[in-house]
Amino acid sequence: MNKIIQLKKERYLKFYNLDPKVRKLFHIHIGNDPKVKPMPHLWRENAEQRVESAASAYESAMSRIDWLCDDFIPYAACVTGTEIFAEAFGSKVIKPENTNPYALPFITNSSEISKIKVPALEDSTLYYLFDMADKLKALCGDDALLGLVDVQTPMDIAALIWDKNYFFAAMIEEPEAVKELAYKISQLYFAFFDEWFRRYGKEFIAHYPDYYMPSGLTYSEDEVGAVSPEIFEELFLPELIEISNRYGNVGMHSCAYSKHQWDNFKKIPNLKMLNLVFPNKPDIMEESISFFAGHTAMYPGWSGVGAYETWFSQIDKNAHILLEFWVQDEEEAKRLADKLYTAE
Repeated sequence: MNKIIQLKKERYLKFYNLDPKVRKLFHIHIGNDPKVKPMPHLWRENAEQRVESAASAYESAMSRIDWLCDDFIPYAACVTGTEIFAEAFGSKVIKPENTNPYALPFITNSSEISKIKVPALEDSTLYYLFDMADKLKALCGDDALLGLVDVQTPMDIAALIWDKNYFFAAMIEEPEAVKELAYKISQLYFAFFDEWFRRYGKEFIAHYPDYYMPSGLTYSEDEVGAVSPEIFEELFLPELIEISNRYGNVGMHSCAYSKHQWDNFKKIPNLKMLNLVFPNKPDIMEESISFFAGHTAMYPGWSGVGAYETWFSQIDKNAHILLEFWVQDEEEAKRLADKLYTAE
């Protein structure tokens, strides 16, 4: 294994353990870095193109390891849209030219849940993702970390399958039906990730944003912004505890306005990384950083003001924070890395 990458992984482990000596990590993105193409590139029928692009991006990222001292770890992206699990259960997938593919709901009431069958993993539309990952491993080498597919929780996937005009009402009126659908989803969900980690090992890079995980699972939890703390505790928290008990460490992304759930987020076992995104609400972001300081590390959707090297000083000094920065060229990246490592 590359010694530099190993040192980066060790820093991440200390960061997740809330070591006071490793409170800040940072990723520097260079303007001309190749990125995995969006939109039609994510369509299932374009899997070969996705593999080629991801392998090229991995090679480019590896080429900067020796000269750029940030905490970014190269990976081969298995990026998808949010549609993959809903599609496996029968959702029609829309494939626009100008945004990522997405699934349409196909049930409107609880009586339709009994008709939904849990497909065998090997017979499902998910299986092509293993073929894609196998090809990436063959191209990039056994040591290459894979970037995880786009992952929601079973409850968030249920919200893709069950029309939300009726789904949220069912949470109040028919919570057992909601649990039944989420349970069916979890059967395929666990089968998929059990097989993924059996094939590719426990280490990976989160699907969003791109941070390293030594083990566990990362997921998006976006529907919690629309429900009460009581509904979160009844319907969402039990499956989050089950995920944690099954896989260990967890990382969570949420782009919902979720301040009313922050206390509940602290009830998620083994929460190692939290990515909250509140567009155009810097005060709330800074409040969340302080709220979770000492509890979990964060990769916040937050930007400071002024010079990059001052950003860490603008937030709670007790927080463990990973920030990302964008620069134009290699020389600017080197200068910034030097400043960030020495900045207070």
